[in-house]
Amino acid sequence: MPPPVKVPKALIQLFRRRRVVDLGELFAVLGTHSRMTVFRRLSSLDSLTSYSHAGRYYTLRDIAAFDAHGLWQHAGALFSRDGTLKDTLVRLVHEADAGQLHRELQVRLGLRVQNTLANLVASSRLGRESVDSEYVYISADDEKGPRQLARRLVLIQQDKQASAAVVTPAVVIEVLLEVIHGSVVRIDAKRVSARLIARGVPITADQVTAILEQHCVSKKKARSR
Repeated sequence: MPPPVKVPKALIQLFRRRRVVDLGELFAVLGTHSRMTVFRRLSSLDSLTSYSHAGRYYTLRDIAAFDAHGLWQHAGALFSRDGTLKDTLVRLVHEADAGQLHRELQVRLGLRVQNTLANLVASSRLGRESVDSEYVYISADDEKGPRQLARRLVLIQQDKQASAAVVTPAVVIEVLLEVIHGSVVRIDAKRVSARLIARGVPITADQVTAILEQHCVSKKKARSR
């Protein structure tokens, strides 16, 4: 058995001071430009690689303050308790009672995940069903996946019924503020709904559309200067 890799004290101090570091900082503190040397040092620590920025950033597991979804963000770098984006997506979908929509996962993870989801479906790590012109991603488990899909169908029906319900003035204001502060040229009701739901504001895409029409807000708007 090879001897354990000795971890320089300076490396530990760097992580404690910076919390998140990039490869260049690791090269500097270790006095090397060898990736293999860096990875050997990190292998002796419980380190994590960011699932954003093409894995450019690193932290220690005991530094990361994961939220209820097992995610942590620091200085723009995104980390997951699962390590990789693929493993994170599989877990989030598997844990969800009604599976997950692409837009829900994108809002939750803070980056584009469409291609990664397609790869996971192609490799049979996730299932996918088309419902109301959207893909519902479900567990690859033969028992859990169908249960998730059935629950999603129930939720979609409930959303349609709720669309006819009266929306409170407070929610109307939240929708209009979200549109005003947005930077996109075309207003996407589903995306606005997903962002508000992530902030704890219960609103469906149909309700967003109804509010925009009621207040004469076009689905296209000019970029703010």
